[in-house]
Amino acid sequence: MSVGDVTSIIRGGVLQVLMIAAPLLLSALIVGLVVAILQATTSIQEQTLTFVPKVFTILLMLALLGGWMLTSLQDYTINLFMRIPDMAR
Repeated sequence: MSVGDVTSIIRGGVLQVLMIAAPLLLSALIVGLVVAILQATTSIQEQTLTFVPKVFTILLMLALLGGWMLTSLQDYTINLFMRIPDMAR
């Protein structure tokens, strides 16, 4: 197994993590930004007001995209296991 193969595997893993985490993080970021703007305009500084909508947004995104996330992770894992015989050479 060459350095290029190891680099390819690591690059694929990092890309997979970013691809799976990005929708959750972006949706939480957008909701947090909207709530922060609402808090700034109304002068309400309640901590749970930012936490609860983010949690519900992440749960909603997991419900909507969970199947895609698991399928994507499954495809990557199967591809990685299929490469094991090539790694032994």
